[in-house]
Amino acid sequence: MRWLRVLLLALLVLLGILQYRLWFADGGRQAVEALDTRVQEQRRQNEGLGQRNAALAAEVADLKSGEAAIEERARNELGMIRPGETFYRVVDDERQPAELAPPADAEQP
Repeated sequence: MRWLRVLLLALLVLLGILQYRLWFADGGRQAVEALDTRVQEQRRQNEGLGQRNAALAAEVADLKSGEAAIEERARNELGMIRPGETFYRVVDDERQPAELAPPADAEQP
């Protein structure tokens, strides 16, 4: 009967050790939850990058298939114009209206 109590005590100690490892040790529940969080973040990041890749692939296909996209890009990014076109640049005056007017203490001729 004594060996049965020793065996029961040994099993309870073993159960306690296993429970501790499950809940608190490396590779336990907390580590698994942290990894799940990292996996979810990585999946969100991958979805965003996948959308970006799809947009870039569509742009590449558009550039390969037609001249309109190439022309638009050349006009916007390189400032190119067609032969015979006139280029006009409209510049907004960044000065304040008070700067345009003469100062109040200036001499009047």
